[in-house]
Amino acid sequence: MTKPVIIKGKLVSGHLVVRSLKKGDSYYMMLECYENGKRKQKMESTGLPAKGNAREARALLSARVREFDLEIERQQTALPESDMRFSDWVRRWLEQTQRRLDPVTWQGYDITAKNHVLPYFDQAATTLAELNRPLLQDYIDHKHTSGRKDGKGGLAPKTIRHIKNVLQLALKAAVQANLIQANYCEGLLLPRAVRHEYQFYNQEELNHMFDVLRNEPLYALFRVTVVYGLRLSELSGLQWDSVDFKNDLLTVKHSRVQMRTVVEKDTTKTKSSYRSFPLLPDIRELLLQAKAAEEENRQLFGGEYIETPYIFKWASGKPYDPSYVSRNFAKVTKKHGLSHIRFHDLRHSSACLLLAMGMTPKDVQEWLGHANISITMDVYGHLDFSRKKHIADNVAQSLAASC
Repeated sequence: MTKPVIIKGKLVSGHLVVRSLKKGDSYYMMLECYENGKRKQKMESTGLPAKGNAREARALLSARVREFDLEIERQQTALPESDMRFSDWVRRWLEQTQRRLDPVTWQGYDITAKNHVLPYFDQAATTLAELNRPLLQDYIDHKHTSGRKDGKGGLAPKTIRHIKNVLQLALKAAVQANLIQANYCEGLLLPRAVRHEYQFYNQEELNHMFDVLRNEPLYALFRVTVVYGLRLSELSGLQWDSVDFKNDLLTVKHSRVQMRTVVEKDTTKTKSSYRSFPLLPDIRELLLQAKAAEEENRQLFGGEYIETPYIFKWASGKPYDPSYVSRNFAKVTKKHGLSHIRFHDLRHSSACLLLAMGMTPKDVQEWLGHANISITMDVYGHLDFSRKKHIADNVAQSLAASC
């Protein structure tokens, strides 16, 4: 059965349906929109027989979707203010943006809205007409002081900023739809960001970690992470086409991100995240061992082997989920009595190792794939030991010379 072609407008979508009547099969239009968070359907006849009129029926559907869009917009703008609940508008905005946004970005908005925005405003039953800046400021303050779902205090400033971003984008769309006159997120006061003190392993601790984890199944994955300072999404996305054994190059060009589901992309986080590294001899050997093991597993599993292009995976061929990698690292470091750090802190450990070796912040920026050097300096500037040591030595020599 052919999947129906869906025509989408701003507020309305529609598809064609063939109905069998006494006089023969005819095309009908099934139109859908959302009202107060509930899906509404409406069926209308095209007046066209099904046979030989597919193109004409699609043209009629497109025109009717546009017309219905305008009808709904006129209904909404006929009132000076909308009585639609704000939470229902956020749901509509999420639905409208899903087909336009990057899946990872959209899932982030959806998770934030469903965890923090919708429960609060559903309970408050606040309409768009009642929305204003003081009300939103009260909401932000509430989330900061007692917004945790477990009742143990407030949300982190970073989470508050994610919430404010969702509010601002949803209200911007409401302004564009003439539902409200202004974006009430402008001028909201947010809690001051707290500087996070990152945990990391120094050179001695990294060498010890590699010694005790050498026989763990994910050893090669951990070593690649530290050597190249990869993000978890970059590491999970490494494919065999990322490795050039002939020219000894490793290129980061794919990613796998764990949201509600695992999102696979043939792109990296930013343009600067796409980068190449020299394939070091020990990494080359580990990857060759992984390739040999893959071939053995392919023979062992036979027709049940899962063919995927990813490097780091189970014996069955299924790639590791990013969340599993994080959990496994926590498990094996605890098992071997290592200091507790998160898996992402291996990336910080890599950066700190580079700085301790005398690499410049610009070197670290390029190695880690930061979009700009200000990110590198914000996170690691206070750990730039060698540069500060050089400055201190110069200051000491200058003062000694003047004595």
